[in-house]
This record gives sequence, structure tokens and C-alpha cells, in this order.
Amino acid sequence: MIYLASASPRRQELLRQLGIVFEVMPSDLLEVPLPTETPAQYVVRVSLDKARFVAQQVATRGLALRPVLGADTEVVLDGEILGKPADASHGQAMLKRLAGRTHEVLSGIALIAGSRERTALVRSRVTFAPLTDEMIAAYWASGEPADKAGGYAIQGRAAAFITHIEGSYSGIVGLPIYELATLLHETQEATL
Repeated sequence: MIYLASASPRRQELLRQLGIVFEVMPSDLLEVPLPTETPAQYVVRVSLDKARFVAQQVATRGLALRPVLGADTEVVLDGEILGKPADASHGQAMLKRLAGRTHEVLSGIALIAGSRERTALVRSRVTFAPLTDEMIAAYWASGEPADKAGGYAIQGRAAAFITHIEGSYSGIVGLPIYELATLLHETQEATL
């Protein structure tokens, strides 16, 4: 049993896929890159901040002590974190930038168990096919990309736009399963 410091339905589904029992305790922290942070440093820090926030809430409320998982996933193009689209024009502009190009998806995870904090960073690369304005508009109209990093969901309709991926598919979705399983295993071994 773990606490998940995220309300993401995609992360919840991936945890269910692994058979991990969890309780959702979203952190609701403001996520803003620091001026000197690289995108990689940012996703790891945000993951850790989320986990620390929930771990503090657990301690303050006197809840059962369990590992706390924080995660963050960002789409990065030309060294810039794209974030989530603010509105339709912003989302469609993101997709136009991604069309016909390769970008990076960074997924950070942090697991806190007692006083032990462990983090992992996963880098994946995604290549989009060229997209017409009509394709982009139709995809936006589906409603799927509105709350997704980079304005797309690889596990949904956007899969039809992707010609190649390198790295962790589950990391691109929002939670790198192999790395999480490794951290959970290390945490179990440390408590034995």
C-alpha cells in the first residue's frame, strides 16, 4: 500500500496494472521551473516536492506510515518545457511545433519511505509525423489533449501521430513502471 501524490487517472491506471494498492492524496503544489533549473532537474524536483508534501500531510494527520510516490512528466522541445495547454490556441500551437519532429519526454519519480528518499529520471524520445492544421484541430476538438503535458496523450488518439518512440512507453504516459518497480523493490529490501 502506498500513497500516490497525484490525481492523474493515467498514473492510477498504471499502478493498478502493476497490482499496487494505493490511496490518492494529490499534492496540488504550484509547479514552476526555477530560473537555473534544467528540465531534467525540474521534473525530479517537482516529483520530490509532491512526495514530501504528502509525506508531511501523512505525518501531520497521524495517518498510517506508507511509502509516498510523487511523479512528474514533461514534454521538452528545443530545451523548453511545453507544459499543459492553457487554451485551444496554445494547445494547437504546441502540436504544430511537435509535428514532424522528435521531442523528449522526461518523467521523474520520487519515493519516500520513512526517512529514505529515492528518485529516478527517465528520458524518452517521441517522433511525430507531419500534421495538417485540420488534423490538429480535429484532435483538439476531441477534448483529449486539453490537460496533457505537451498537448497530447500517447495512450489515446495521438498514437496515430507517432512514428517512433525510444525509451519508456509508460514513462511517456506518466509513470515509468520499470523504474518504479525497482524503487519499490529497493525500499522493501531496505526495510527487511
